[in-house]
Amino acid sequence: MRAKFLAAALWGCLVAALPADAQTRWPHGAKAAVVLTYDDALESQLANAIPALDAAGLKGTFFLANVKEKDVERWRRVAASGHELANHTIFHPCTHDIYPADPRYVSEAYTSTSMLREIAQANVLLRALDGRDHHGFATPCGQSLAGGKDYLEDLRKAGLVTYVRGVTDTPADARANVAKADPMHVPSRPFDQGATAEKMIAYVREAEQGGGWAVFLFHGVGGDYSVVPDAEHRKFVAWLARHRAELWVTTLQGALAWAKAHP
Repeated sequence: MRAKFLAAALWGCLVAALPADAQTRWPHGAKAAVVLTYDDALESQLANAIPALDAAGLKGTFFLANVKEKDVERWRRVAASGHELANHTIFHPCTHDIYPADPRYVSEAYTSTSMLREIAQANVLLRALDGRDHHGFATPCGQSLAGGKDYLEDLRKAGLVTYVRGVTDTPADARANVAKADPMHVPSRPFDQGATAEKMIAYVREAEQGGGWAVFLFHGVGGDYSVVPDAEHRKFVAWLARHRAELWVTTLQGALAWAKAHP
């Protein structure tokens, strides 16, 4: 009886000592989750990023916008192989000063209603590609503006997407408890010109310290724009594969679903 009392008291002290925002417990005791996301349905992703991931047995999340007709079957195969396809609108509307485009497809020309309609239509395309009923979303250019007004709360109420990934990061301690993250404000860290495997590895090590996650944002890989060198990307992917026992490399939807189910 005394032993049971002491054990209960000790457990109570341990629980009391845990921080309010305890770190996420990932599958198989992984120290952190690593999520690789890629924007804009680029040719270099199909040519370079996906073959590197497939060779390593790892999965990524691809936010599709401006999908080319000739690539439809290729993206369908990407989804069938286990990668996540996600919503990035159809026409990628940003403010005209950041992403010059046809005047009909800059965010100033949209209303919240028309933006949500486009997101809903993009979901139809994604379902035709991957057969899934629910998809995540990434804001074009990291902006959530339609006609100069923020549409994220309207999007939350509409229930069209399961999460929204942005383009800004948060400190490691704020990323420790993924279950408490607002799914409409998922952080990420962009990597583009000048990115090296060493810098990417350092971001993962930072996440390991807090037990949370590292959400990467890529555009071009060895081509297109905002380019991460293909050799550095491959070097990083190979490093992740060698450390799969301590890191859980998963899709963004997979990481959020696990954290929600295992708070």
